[in-house]
Amino acid sequence: MPPLPSLFHTCSSVAHAGPRCLARHVNLSSSSRQFQWQHTLPRRHISYHRKLPPKQLPHFRGSPFPYLRVSFGVVFLGVLIHSMVTEPMDGLENLTIAQKDALTLQESGVTSASPMRLRMEAFIKEQQREIVAQLEALDGGGRFRIDKWDRPAGGGGISCLLQDGKVFEKAGVNTSVVYGQLPRAAIEQMRINHRSMAPDTDSLGFFAAGISIVLHPVNPMAPTVHLNYRYFETFQEDGTQQAWWFGGGTDLTPSYLFDEDVIHFHQKIKDACDKHDRAFYPNFKKWCDRYFFIKHRGESRGVGGIFFDDLDGAAQPQGDLKAPVYSSGVEAAEEIGQKDQEELFSFVQSCLLAFLPSYLPIMHRRKDMKFTPEEKQWQQLRRGRYVEFNLLYDRGTSFGLNTPGARVESILMSLPLNARWQYMHEPEKGSREDRILQVLKKPIEWV
Repeated sequence: MPPLPSLFHTCSSVAHAGPRCLARHVNLSSSSRQFQWQHTLPRRHISYHRKLPPKQLPHFRGSPFPYLRVSFGVVFLGVLIHSMVTEPMDGLENLTIAQKDALTLQESGVTSASPMRLRMEAFIKEQQREIVAQLEALDGGGRFRIDKWDRPAGGGGISCLLQDGKVFEKAGVNTSVVYGQLPRAAIEQMRINHRSMAPDTDSLGFFAAGISIVLHPVNPMAPTVHLNYRYFETFQEDGTQQAWWFGGGTDLTPSYLFDEDVIHFHQKIKDACDKHDRAFYPNFKKWCDRYFFIKHRGESRGVGGIFFDDLDGAAQPQGDLKAPVYSSGVEAAEEIGQKDQEELFSFVQSCLLAFLPSYLPIMHRRKDMKFTPEEKQWQQLRRGRYVEFNLLYDRGTSFGLNTPGARVESILMSLPLNARWQYMHEPEKGSREDRILQVLKKPIEWV
């Protein structure tokens, strides 16, 4: 709706020019998130009184015509204002959820009363900007390439990538927002963990928003780190919400083990979890140990962190952590109490805000350490394991690659720039390489 002064100026002109002069046009674009309302009047009507001096204006002395014209203008003005305030705009009822969200963002922005999907989108984009700025400052030489892209079905993303920097061999900080349709097979699979999803439907609309970070340093003494936090919801054609949940986590993957680094990383994550529920960290740490397990190698990808998925507010006994388990088994953690959507959103915010404090101090300690060609080679062998897990087991990679219209370059940004596979390689017993390998075969309680 146009601003109030503009509306009255337009209506005043229409009162003089007649109702046929008004043209109303609505332009909606989900990709650019623009909304325009234009009133167009023939210029000859708007400037009528400016073209004729007052003495040349027609004067109908003794005629009722001026009063009829004024009466018509007043009546038409009232009808016009009433219709613009009370009647829906043409085509508004046929808009998709993506288009309605674009309209909401354009009209009022994001507030605490906005839908959770818009609040999550705004938060991850804000944090993306801050994290990219901090990582560029740490690298001291490389610059992030920033690609903004749109999806025809709604949404889009921002991919930020730095390659061949002074500190980071490859660093990716991506956000994505996806609107789409879930086929029946996907719905049936998701109903295993979300019984509120409609059982007898062939298609459901969905929304997903997330931030993903993967940093591969140059120095083999500095650890790789991964982070992902996401929000997912499904809805019917009329926009009725069916189900929602949060997922994500963060984990550290060193090539060489410095106990103080791993303890620092885990302590920062635990502090973030304990603000919301002291059962979060022990549950999600065990889940992480199980999830990031390379079954065919019999070892973990790294030294862990936290991981959770399908967190929808229901009380969750974690006896079944929905991921492969170690052959030796890991005892189930305590039960997580019921949480509402606001509580879980606050928890995810705390976790994401803890990322920089958990990782930057480690990098400042390790980025300039000396290393040998043999140590660099070991780093590349460990990165080969990283590739194996991401392509064979990672649910996020699999979901992304199987989403119609997916941006493959953004999905595979997690892969390192260089990796190595060496036939039958075994580290020397008692070496630093052997120590990290033994730790990866059995999880450790770091804090």
